[in-house]
Amino acid sequence: MAPSITSFTATTRWSNRLGKHLSTRFSSLRPPPGVRLENPIPILRQLNRRQWMFVVVALAGWTWDAFDFFTVSLTVSDIATSLGRTVTDITWGITLVLMLRSVGAIVFGLAADKFGRKWPFIVNCLVFIALELGTGFVQTYKQFLAVRALFGIAMGGIYGNCAATALEDCPVEARGVISGILQQGYALGYLLAVVFNRAITYNSPHGWRALFWFGACPPVLIIALRMMLPETDAYLAQRHLERISPRAAFLQMAKSSLRNYWPVIIYMVILMAGFNFMSHGSQDLYPTMLSVQLQFSRNKTTVTMAIANLGAISGGVFIGYISDFVGRRLSVIVACLLGGALIYPWAFIRNNGILAAVFFLQFMVQGAWGVIPIYLSELSPPAFRVFIVGVAYQLGNLASSASSTIEATIGSQFPLEQTSSSSVKRYNYGKVMAILMGCVFAFVLIVIFLGPEHKAADLSAGRSFEKHDDGVDTYPADLEKAAQHQEDLTETVQQD
Repeated sequence: MAPSITSFTATTRWSNRLGKHLSTRFSSLRPPPGVRLENPIPILRQLNRRQWMFVVVALAGWTWDAFDFFTVSLTVSDIATSLGRTVTDITWGITLVLMLRSVGAIVFGLAADKFGRKWPFIVNCLVFIALELGTGFVQTYKQFLAVRALFGIAMGGIYGNCAATALEDCPVEARGVISGILQQGYALGYLLAVVFNRAITYNSPHGWRALFWFGACPPVLIIALRMMLPETDAYLAQRHLERISPRAAFLQMAKSSLRNYWPVIIYMVILMAGFNFMSHGSQDLYPTMLSVQLQFSRNKTTVTMAIANLGAISGGVFIGYISDFVGRRLSVIVACLLGGALIYPWAFIRNNGILAAVFFLQFMVQGAWGVIPIYLSELSPPAFRVFIVGVAYQLGNLASSASSTIEATIGSQFPLEQTSSSSVKRYNYGKVMAILMGCVFAFVLIVIFLGPEHKAADLSAGRSFEKHDDGVDTYPADLEKAAQHQEDLTETVQQD
């Protein structure tokens, strides 16, 4: 009977925790009393020079990760023509990258948590260089898919490492705005891809291949910058803790983290699936819609996508900053509601009004994303922050990996009248993208509403990464003590 009693007790405990959690979902959205917006400039001045350099190198790595990814999205039609395939066939290259990024997150995430943030990041960038060059030399569709599959593994290792590098040593009060800045490396990478695609692809005799060859160059500078920087203080403190405390050993803490954090990890993966559908569903096929369906000129397509990404960068920084004061979940919920209201003009306007629509829709999409690096970090155990943040993000990518292929395939069921000026088949991609984005905004809103949160007031009071808003401490006792010891050690390292 003892096992039955134990099982019943555990089930009852989880049921009570779940009931208490759900009963506080509305009340937990209220901003803490007395919290007011502060000038972000003094907040950012709290970062010292080394902390700023960590932010810069993390932002550069994440930016070029996005640039590498979007080089395919922006040249889908050109690659399809060159390799003699359809647009839908080439979008499978995007799907493969998204599917295999989870493998990279596991491999490079464990390496970064075990051996440090620095050298796994450098190795990751070296692999980038080799595969970017290789993509530019492919001659067949099978070679293209093979190189992009390997590229997915390389790309998967960057996100968690960059989030940890930028945020681990960051002052508590500045984490929201730095999170927003870091996440917008994604939009900045897209913007740079748009600009360099227009400058290189259409002016080089090698076409789209030259864009990939160019993409292999900047990671050399990123590697050089990272080599000049040390490990983060938080990582050094964690390694010191492992040396002096047997209970804080890497494998011991790994088992404890997975045993006690599996509900939070599942939640993070589900949330990231929605977020990745939101970003890829609104971006990957949009250039194709502009150039093929709306028949925008190359210059007009470039300008439209540039404005979209300026909106994304603005939204990510602004809403990431706001989330420190109104809360992470409420910030995302408001962004989803306003984003849903902008779907119609974004997908169906045909005149210059589309410029405002794309700016503000991406403001909301990437504004919600600006909260994510710090939100995931707050939910993760310190000893495995790179691994859990990276894996949750990339498993979400895996779940959304077929978004562009789904849009292209369903869009092909809505053919449009051919024009005499072009032999390319035209489809109503806008209608499909609008339906998908409506569903995704609603999904993300519901999931984030039901999820946990560390209140901004708790963080500004110095409580970092352990308590949830419903008062339930999901951090096990041994890990909590280790984490507190780690925080104390980090403060000591920083003072030294």
